[in-house]
Parts: sequence; C-alpha cells; structure tokens
Amino acid sequence: MSDAKITLEQADSEALSYVERLLDANGLPSVDVQAKNECFYVASVRGERVGIGGLERYGADALLRSLVIEQSARGNGYGAALCDALEARAAKMGLERLFLLTTTAESFFASRGYDERERRAAPESIRTTTEFAELCPASATCLAKSL
Repeated sequence: MSDAKITLEQADSEALSYVERLLDANGLPSVDVQAKNECFYVASVRGERVGIGGLERYGADALLRSLVIEQSARGNGYGAALCDALEARAAKMGLERLFLLTTTAESFFASRGYDERERRAAPESIRTTTEFAELCPASATCLAKSL
C-alpha cells in the first residue's frame, strides 16, 4: 500500500476529455474512451488532477487499463496509490482477478503482485476486449493478479 493520498472519482462527461488528453499525451490508446466512459476514474490530490485509470469489468474479471500519472506529479507515489485505489474498488465490486497489458510498466506491476501470463491464457471475455484485440500491440506484456 502506498502512503500517498489521492481521491478517486469516476470520470464524468467533462473529465473524459481530460482522460483522452492524458492518454494521448502518453502515447496510449484513447479511441474507445467515450464508448467505455463508465470504466474511467480520475485521481486527484487536494483538488488537482494527477492521473487516471480504468476498470473494464467482465464477470468476475476486469481489465485494469490506462493507468497514467501526470508527468509533473510522478515520483510522489501517486501511481502506487492509484493502483491501490483501483484494486480496492475492484475488490469492493466483487471482482476476483485483474488483467492488464503493458509495453512499459512490467516491473511496476510485477512489484505489486501481478504475474506475467501468456496473452492467450487470459479469459475469452478479456481477450476479446478492444484493448486486447485491437488497441495494444502483440508485443505488450500480459499480467494478472488475483484480488
């Protein structure tokens, strides 16, 4: 658990533009943000937005996606705090496992208990998401964690 304190709120229609801008600025897919609007959350510290993340639910599993911290806010533990908050939210929702794809943050997620998996070993409901099937490159590492 991180000692950094953040506030996590579900993104409203105004915040979705922020989500798209932050994803674009970090070279992450944003084309399906509006279609998956209920999945995204904004992390704030003292009223200032510091990052975003998403939980895309499929039964007892979910895709943890689009976890990004503002460049100016990095190095303060907000990434870990955001991941903690999303995992807590997922557990509260009754989710059992989280899956993700990453091309840059394998060590961050491995240090948080995520294990590398064969992409094809993910449940079909996860493999057929837009993120898995279309948006993330085949070279992305698949990781999973039981809650």
